[in-house]
Amino acid sequence: MAMSMGELKKGLKIEIDGIPYRISDYAHVKPGKGAAFVRCKIKNFLNGKTIEKTFHAGDKFNSPNLQQKTMQFLYDDGENLQFMDVKSYEQINLSYEQVGDNINWIIDGDSVDIMFFNSKPITIEVPQTVCMKVKQTPPNFKGDSQGGKKPATLECGAVVQVPFHVLEGDIIKCDTKTAQYIEKIK
Repeated sequence: MAMSMGELKKGLKIEIDGIPYRISDYAHVKPGKGAAFVRCKIKNFLNGKTIEKTFHAGDKFNSPNLQQKTMQFLYDDGENLQFMDVKSYEQINLSYEQVGDNINWIIDGDSVDIMFFNSKPITIEVPQTVCMKVKQTPPNFKGDSQGGKKPATLECGAVVQVPFHVLEGDIIKCDTKTAQYIEKIK
């Protein structure tokens, strides 16, 4: 399905020159002279790199052949990450480059959405928020309640800044896109 400049929006998935991208930032520019155009930051699904691209009124592009399948993360074998389809028990592996920073937000047994492009696995999608146990954080000291932050290492390996009242063993909710603390669960 061919799309035009007017259909662009943040989060849309497009294919340019046989490569799937997601629009991560979007700005419609209407200069004083000349035709309007759209300036976008687009993230490559295959290598994770973000580039800036300008689209003009006549530009056309297609919707990529992407499928999402929920699979379970099994383990890290040292070279690749192993995933299993819970319905068919089919196993696939993805490299560290394909998974990117999402590796910081998964632990063994987690369900993740794996993105397939033309039937080949290319990357994983983690939920927007996750609840994880705090594995390590410095102890609190008297007078530490002045709204400051301290680093906390979560069971998945991610490090986030948390308020002083969060202790080791607490379960907290974090935003996976910004790596920020949201709230303490228990």
